[in-house]
Amino acid sequence: MAEDEREQHRQSRLFTDDDGDFDAERAREESLPVEDGEVIDTDELADHQRYVEGRGIYDERNRLNDLTGKEWKYATKSVIAEGYPPALQHDLRSEHGGQKPPRLCAELIGRFSKTGDTVLDPFAGVGGTLLGASLCEHEGTGLREAIGFERNPRWVEIYETALERENEERRERGEPPLADQDMRHGDCADLIEEVPDDSVDLLLTDVPYWHMDELEQTRNERATRESKLGAFDAAAVPDEDDDVEESPTDEGPATEADAETGTGTKAEWLDDMAAKFERFTDAVTPDGHLVVFIGDMYREQSYKFLSADLARAIESTAPVTLAANLIWYDPTKDLHVYGYPFSFVPSMVHQNVLVFRPETDT
Repeated sequence: MAEDEREQHRQSRLFTDDDGDFDAERAREESLPVEDGEVIDTDELADHQRYVEGRGIYDERNRLNDLTGKEWKYATKSVIAEGYPPALQHDLRSEHGGQKPPRLCAELIGRFSKTGDTVLDPFAGVGGTLLGASLCEHEGTGLREAIGFERNPRWVEIYETALERENEERRERGEPPLADQDMRHGDCADLIEEVPDDSVDLLLTDVPYWHMDELEQTRNERATRESKLGAFDAAAVPDEDDDVEESPTDEGPATEADAETGTGTKAEWLDDMAAKFERFTDAVTPDGHLVVFIGDMYREQSYKFLSADLARAIESTAPVTLAANLIWYDPTKDLHVYGYPFSFVPSMVHQNVLVFRPETDT
């Protein structure tokens, strides 16, 4: 019997039981790579492929991320149906009404970048993207270097405090600390000029909605909630004569006047975003991506497709192409009865995640 045939015969005996059925436990005990109930013959892998234990086959030609084929397949799902429990000093970070779960950010970073890549968040808020980039070192495929721009000094302070407290708790648990990322205080329109062209591999951000973070917070609970950024799916408070009882928003109702504070009308806001993203794109490498959170809204008894409006505005000025619209659906989000029993008003339980890629000559 030839040596190759003898080895195949040896493996076949190792991963079958007495009845000839597959025995995954036995195969693992013999350190044979098992995936989806089958033993992988690593000798048959191409030169550009390698088996990563517990994860599957990685293709060295992968320029987008560090995911294996099996992980890539899962990552292409257009819906992220995941509720992220409060973590990483959530109580402190939640002062910013639009903060996104760092683990969600880490998941997106893992899809659209590689270990050691540079991630930019020009609207960093309390640093969800930065914390996500640091999480990748311990809960993903590897550390990313992250840069954040934030002009509100309070949010910068919260990021720094949250990171300090989180690392104190991690050390007490015997866990390695999260890396301190580069949070820069200032206006993104100015700070972007300090970032060299083609130096950012991934832009991941949650766009500000009509500068609602600039509204003055007061002791009035409702007014305080109105002032928080991130009420992208906010709706105007209905008139007293309207049938709708309240507006669907996670962060509390926002009035039309509140929403117009700062940049003015929606058209002016879209123009401002388009101009900023045109400049942001210069910093992104030709193989990079721009990933943008944006929620739709319900206002004046009409559904407003803000995600589509923003996508068209960005594409109209920046040299990018919309590659995908992912949906982050949080199944744990509380539902509210809006408009009952007179009018159907949606209870927003999702956010849009727009994925752009730079246009190239090739």
